[in-house]
Order: sequence, then structure tokens, then C-alpha cells
Amino acid sequence: MKLAMHQATLCVTNNLAWLGSSNQAIIMALDTIIELQDVSVFQKNILVLSNVSLQIERGQFCYLIGRTGSGKSSLLKILYADLPMVDGSGRVAGVDLFGIKDKEIPFLRRKIGIVFQDFQLLTDRSIKDNLLFVMKATGWRDKIAMEERMEDVLEKVGLQTKGFKMPHQLSGGEQQRVVIARALINDPDIILADEPTGNLDPETSEGIMQLMFDISTSGRSVLMATHDYTLFNKFPAHIFKCEGGKVVELPKESL
Repeated sequence: MKLAMHQATLCVTNNLAWLGSSNQAIIMALDTIIELQDVSVFQKNILVLSNVSLQIERGQFCYLIGRTGSGKSSLLKILYADLPMVDGSGRVAGVDLFGIKDKEIPFLRRKIGIVFQDFQLLTDRSIKDNLLFVMKATGWRDKIAMEERMEDVLEKVGLQTKGFKMPHQLSGGEQQRVVIARALINDPDIILADEPTGNLDPETSEGIMQLMFDISTSGRSVLMATHDYTLFNKFPAHIFKCEGGKVVELPKESL
């Protein structure tokens, strides 16, 4: 069934979406991609967050804010199973986090792209070789398919002519784009970004934010930890705040 998309609007409430136009409306169930219920988050045996409950839908962009030490990075680590889930329940991209076995973690992480503030690129090899390292580690074998995928993700982040360069030959913003390309390499359902603009100047940060928002419009969910509240006006989205050992969802106008 075809829709007159230029006339359509999308609104979301109570886990249902209404796609309405001048002559029709369709109700669609949303696809929950991250769901936590009553989860405690520990870092080095210290409780940093308790009774965490949140829900993120496919294609949704969300901020995770809070002071340094409030638990943002630890919460992200729960989501990609770098920290164990000791109570409550949680599912990420269809994978049950409670009691997840070590052999199941690589399967989970193929569904997740992770973007770090400090890039974590391999400095002794080219940009393409950085991507190849990840592809080989996650089971890619077909050299033609690997080359095509690398070209695709580098084009998506605007670095299609720079795959031969070494990380130190790129600017900070370009290195962060490489990190995003690396996160996209396995076509993940979710991007988890930990302060991705923290080391960048305002103009470069805006370019990275636009890229992250473009990624979310392709159907991937993005959860981004940040201290930079100036981004919210230009790039409004759902906001979760870590404060006082809890995670609460904030209305955008409250900041």
C-alpha cells in the first residue's frame, strides 16, 4: 500500500505510532530495541545506579546526561555487556542481558556499534586497516564484500578518499568519523556513543552530531552520553538523566 508521504505526519505515544495523512491513518506497533527494568548498575562493587528502567525504540535518538561519575558510562557498559547485569531484566536488540554467557557476547556486540570519546584507533595502521581489523575479528571472510563494505561506510561518513591515511594524518573530527564508520561496519541495530564530541571544537561537534542524527533516521537507535547541553536546541531528542543514583527521563524544555 502506497502512502502520500509528503502529506503524512508521525506521532508517537504509548508505544504506538500513528502515521496519518489527509485521507488515512495507520497504527503501527513500535519495535523496542533497548529495554531495562529495575536494573542495578555497579562499578568496582560500588552501586552507582539503582532501579534503572528505560525503553528505547528502533530509530530513536536519545541523550544520556549527568555529572561526571553519575553512572553514564557504566550504564552504557551494561548495555554492551562489559559490566554484568546482577538484577532486574534487560534486553538489547533481542538479546537477554541477564546471565548472558561469555560466548554470547560477541553476537550481542555485532548488533551494537560503539563510539568512544578518545577514538581508540590503532595508530600503527591505515584507516582501512583499522576497519579490516574489526571485520576480521567479527567473522568477515569475503575480501570483495569486505572492500565494498569499507567503501560504503567511509562514504557514509565523508571519508571515501582517506582510507589510505594513518590516524595521525587526520583531524580530530575526521578521526571521530572513522570511529563512527567502524561502529557502522557490521550494520548494527544500535549505536552507543560515549561523549563523542567531548574532544572536538563546536563546529566539528555539530558535523558529528548531524552525522549521528542521520544514522538514527536510517532506522538505527542512538544513545549518546554527553555533557554538552548546547546540542539540545539544534538537535532535540529524548533525554535520560543520571542523577542521585537514578535514571529519569526529562522533558526537553526542562533544560
